[in-house]
Amino acid sequence: MIKLIVLDVDGCLSDGKLIYSAETIESKVFNVKDGLGITTWIKLGNRVAIITGRKSSIVKKRSDELGIQHLFQGIKDKDRVLKELIDSLDLKYYEVAAIGDDLNDYNMLNLVGRSFTPNDGVKEIRKTVNKVLASDGGNGAVREMIDILVDENNQRDDFMKVWI
Repeated sequence: MIKLIVLDVDGCLSDGKLIYSAETIESKVFNVKDGLGITTWIKLGNRVAIITGRKSSIVKKRSDELGIQHLFQGIKDKDRVLKELIDSLDLKYYEVAAIGDDLNDYNMLNLVGRSFTPNDGVKEIRKTVNKVLASDGGNGAVREMIDILVDENNQRDDFMKVWI
């Protein structure tokens, strides 16, 4: 049973595009379906972590908004941080799923029990993960992953009960 999902941001929670205004203010676009999936996953008693290579106040705001328990930004060695997190939560690697889309996610994805990439993940990641999703990053890929894990965890009835 998966108890923790680990999310990359750029290319997974967002479409990977970086938008800067003339004043160099950064913008990101997030999918509300991903957000609903994340908040419901947490309401089921599961955990969520973000491990991302970039630092952004926007990611902090979105993480807080969704109630994500563990946020790690500016991380170059994602697998090291993931190992430390798994140890601190007293989890087994097979109880963890992760989504990533590019080479900086490679080692992290190879540590976990279930690994995913959006449909537009790079070819090297597509070859190594357990599941290539039908959705592109930022377009419901995280929600698609959560839906798969909810079904595999036999939590669909509980997932639905949160909202109906």
